[in-house]
Amino acid sequence: MTGRLPGDPLDELPLSEKKNQLSLAFTHMVASAAGCSIKSHTTDVDGVDITVASSAEYETWYCPQFELQLKCTEQEDRYLKGDRMTWPLEAGPFRRLTRPNRYVVALLGVLVVPDLEAPWLDQDKDRLLLRGRMYWQWASELGVISEDQRSKTVHLPASNLFDVGQLLGIMKHIGDGGHR
Repeated sequence: MTGRLPGDPLDELPLSEKKNQLSLAFTHMVASAAGCSIKSHTTDVDGVDITVASSAEYETWYCPQFELQLKCTEQEDRYLKGDRMTWPLEAGPFRRLTRPNRYVVALLGVLVVPDLEAPWLDQDKDRLLLRGRMYWQWASELGVISEDQRSKTVHLPASNLFDVGQLLGIMKHIGDGGHR
C-alpha cells in the first residue's frame, strides 16, 4: 500500500498520456461515425500511431486506408496562426512520416483541446461532448527537412478539419487512386 488516497494527483495519467489517449478516442469516434475502422499499432517506430481503414469500394481500390500520426495540444494560441495550424516535429519522426517510398499513405493529425482550466468532456444521459477539433495534412505535403535540422515546423491548413465529411473525402481520394 502506498498510503495515497483515491483521487491523488499522483494516481492520474501524465498530461502527455491523457492527450495521447484523447486524440486516439477522438479519431475512433470520427472513424466510427464515418463507417471506417481503426487498426492499432503495437509500436510507433514507423512514425504513425494508427491506421484508418474503409470497407468501401472506390474507382481504383477496395478498402483504402491511411496511417495517422496523432498529436494533441491545449495551447491553441501558440499553434493556431490565422488560416493554418503550425506544429513542430522532431527530425526523426518527421523523416519516418514523410518518407516518399511509404507503401501506405500517411497523414499528420493535431487535436486542439481547451486549456487545462476547461473540461475536455461533458456528458449527461443523452450525449457525450468532446471539446476539441483536429487539423490534418497529408504527410507528403509537409515539406522536406535537411540533414542538419533537428526539427521542422509544419503547417496544417485550418480548413482541414478531421470530421466525418473530410474523412470520407480522404478515403474517396485514396480509393480513386490519389496520393500514390
